[in-house]
Amino acid sequence: MGVSDIFGTIGVTLLLLAFFLNLFGWIKKENKGYILLNFAGAALACYASVLINFLPFVILEGTWSFVALIAFIRIITVKGNQS
Repeated sequence: MGVSDIFGTIGVTLLLLAFFLNLFGWIKKENKGYILLNFAGAALACYASVLINFLPFVILEGTWSFVALIAFIRIITVKGNQS
């Protein structure tokens, strides 16, 4: 198992964990943990895709991690303003 396989496996595992936790109602999509799982998983999967030079997944996972990061920033900004 190479470095790209390790990063990719961890990334996809985090993404699937977020998906299952949300699907079964154990975590809400607005939860910081859910968003961070998506961000970390997508970022790791993106890095793995960079390592193997697979551009379609670099774009997919890069966009996914960027959107999750924006969602996280919005949540901490909005909650910070509500105090």
